[in-house]
Amino acid sequence: LDLYWNDLTGSIPSEIGNLTNLTYLNLDDNQLTGSIPMEIWNLTNLTYLNLGDNQLTGTIPPEIGNLTNLTGLGLYTNQLTGSIPPEIGNLTNLEYLNLRVNQFTGEIPPEIGHLTNLTYVILDDNQLTGSIPLEIGNLNNLTYLGLNDNQLTGSIPSEIGNLTNLTYLSLSSNQLTGSIPSEIGNLTNLTE
Repeated sequence: LDLYWNDLTGSIPSEIGNLTNLTYLNLDDNQLTGSIPMEIWNLTNLTYLNLGDNQLTGTIPPEIGNLTNLTGLGLYTNQLTGSIPPEIGNLTNLEYLNLRVNQFTGEIPPEIGHLTNLTYVILDDNQLTGSIPLEIGNLNNLTYLGLNDNQLTGSIPSEIGNLTNLTYLSLSSNQLTGSIPSEIGNLTNLTE
């Protein structure tokens, strides 16, 4: 179901949860409002879910962990709040995760380290706090990591040196302290 890049308004109807065979849902780049209906988290056959570039509000519930077949998740450029639930760590098939430009708070859950198939993670332009979890070093398939424009503290973990496939890394506009770890020299594929 592909309805992206229209001028659709109003809320996402809860009846979308009746589409239990749905594997692909793209509502990107509309003017949808309201919260994400709970029924979406029951569509366990979804492999791709993109609700980005709308005006959605509310939180990501723990039920997101039901969508274990997802390979792509885009909730970027909305007005979503609350924390990133640790249940996101259930999405072990995920390759693409984009939550940028929302109002997410709290820490990056260490469970993100379970998502070893991830190649693309972008969490920038939120209000995330706490330190960068050491478990991020488990994501050695990552090619793109954007954590800029948050309120992250602590030091850059040496485990970042495990991400030898990275071509892009941005940690700018945070409150990071300490020294630049020598392990950054392992990231020989970085271009930016």
